[in-house]
Amino acid sequence: MTHRTTFALDEPTATRLKRLSSKWQVSQAEVVRRSLEQAERADAATTPDPVALLGRLHAEGGGLAAEAAANYLTEVREDRKQWRGDSK
Repeated sequence: MTHRTTFALDEPTATRLKRLSSKWQVSQAEVVRRSLEQAERADAATTPDPVALLGRLHAEGGGLAAEAAANYLTEVREDRKQWRGDSK
């Protein structure tokens, strides 16, 4: 191994680490490595892909109808004119 790390654990966590090390018959460092690997796999499985989410939204027809969107944008433009005090 090329990296040595020192960190502090509370007593229950240290006990769990030692228990897993004994049960799996591996070093405590190996328990940490395996745990990190498993945590990353679980995170990757639950992290949504924003491009896929957007694609699904488009495919399902979600969002505003074109007319509602146009009305909203018109309302925003009118409000901005009033805020600025211009008549454009």
